[in-house]
Amino acid sequence: MSRIYAFGLVFVALGLTSATFAGWTETRTADEPKPLGEIMEKAMKGGLAKKVASGKADDKEKLEFLDMMIDMVSHDPPKGDATQWKMMAGTVMMDAAKVVVGREGAGEALAKSMNCKACHDIFKPE
Repeated sequence: MSRIYAFGLVFVALGLTSATFAGWTETRTADEPKPLGEIMEKAMKGGLAKKVASGKADDKEKLEFLDMMIDMVSHDPPKGDATQWKMMAGTVMMDAAKVVVGREGAGEALAKSMNCKACHDIFKPE
């Protein structure tokens, strides 16, 4: 009887865990990053980036933002040097990850690394 009980507990725990994680991000493959326009619209223009950097975002929003930054790094730049793109976008992605794990000062670092003008001057097509 105890094996059945233990199996039931494991089954319930796995179900709850997968249900929790399933809500954090949409289902996509690693080869399908969100389009840059969608990332810019929601993360930057939509205010999610500022919300995450300011500490006002909940855990789900932090993970959503980090996921978008991972996608951003996955793209090639619309113009300019790909290595420089990876370095600049990668810095934002790392700072977002530091916010997610709760590192002290991560929000300030994220706010500093999200320099829209610096990126747009180099990478945004005219």
